[in-house]
Amino acid sequence: MSGITLRSGTAADADAVRLLVYTCFGASSDPGEAERDFDLFRLEDSILAHDGDRLVGSTFSRRQTLTVPGGRAIEVASLASVAVAPTHRRRGILRTMYTEQHRRTEADGLPLTVFTASQGGIYGRFGYGPAIVEHRIRFDRRFAHFLPDVPDPGGVELSTISLARQEIPALYDRWRRLQPGAQARPQESWALRFGDYPRTRGGGSELFALTHADGYALYRCHRRESGTAIEVVELRAVTPEAHAALWRTLVALELFDRIEAVIAPDDPLPYLFTDPRLVHTVGRGDGLWLRLMDIPAALTARSYREDLDTVVAVCDPFRNAGGTFALRVRGGAAECAPTTLPADIELGTDVLAALYLGAHRARAFTAAGRIRAKDAAGLHALDTAFGSDRDPVLGWFF
Repeated sequence: MSGITLRSGTAADADAVRLLVYTCFGASSDPGEAERDFDLFRLEDSILAHDGDRLVGSTFSRRQTLTVPGGRAIEVASLASVAVAPTHRRRGILRTMYTEQHRRTEADGLPLTVFTASQGGIYGRFGYGPAIVEHRIRFDRRFAHFLPDVPDPGGVELSTISLARQEIPALYDRWRRLQPGAQARPQESWALRFGDYPRTRGGGSELFALTHADGYALYRCHRRESGTAIEVVELRAVTPEAHAALWRTLVALELFDRIEAVIAPDDPLPYLFTDPRLVHTVGRGDGLWLRLMDIPAALTARSYREDLDTVVAVCDPFRNAGGTFALRVRGGAAECAPTTLPADIELGTDVLAALYLGAHRARAFTAAGRIRAKDAAGLHALDTAFGSDRDPVLGWFF
């Protein structure tokens, strides 16, 4: 780390940051988009690493409001544009930036840090775990037939993007208040979504919009050598009726062969069809990574499915958030405090993070040797309590 210095960014760093981030992520902004590069994550909220006068690393942060199991919305730190120049890899720059970033987050008293990760093998060493599971699905629209008893409530309207831009944010906000993993969405994020810059289209059309009193869908059309496809960019439904109505409308777009989307593992889409195997899962990935910065504050922020009395020993490989904690749950509400009692459960902060939103099961981590339980009954109680009535969903990518 000799010669590496850290500081917050200023407007004078904009071009250097663009060069670094564009190089590391293999992307660039379209004309008109570049001027919005720092609207969502501001330069003054960055940590920049310099080797002399050369920028060699960056991380940006902002506060977000995240819905946790039980419907409570909490303030968290979110990170983006984490990059180290390819000329300066394996020198500890990322660890140094993260040390400073986490120091700032701890000083702000935020219980969680979250981000969307471009690589899966880096962040466990910093105590992060994948906390949302996403299924990328595809099905042949021509063979999709709805079961006779699936609701056909109607109510979907074709909408111009200018009109959708006025209506959809309120629909999204209703949805995210019910949905674990979803975040409040700032105006800057909506501006990027509806800006619909060519770089983000993957060769597809401009956005189309469908609206319903209780939901919406944004999609684009693709015409490829392999056939025509509809890409569902966002579909958010507050009610099952809105979910069914929006999918019925998408399936009715008869000039297209396939429909592609990203859905939660518990999405009811396959069960709407006479042939549920029609919906092929062609990919499985993580939508969000999470770290508990303050374990008692984080564990008491969410609710639980069953009562629980346990002592959890948490190993933190990066900071000082670990320790042994007594966790008591009654009626969904938790109390958590440090204790000197012997542990019933031992796990790492990365595993606790993966359990936090209810996307993963404790029993699977136990089978992998990453949770050690004193007895099977205690493990079952933990597994049940940390479950969620709804699989978590990332509200918007950042």
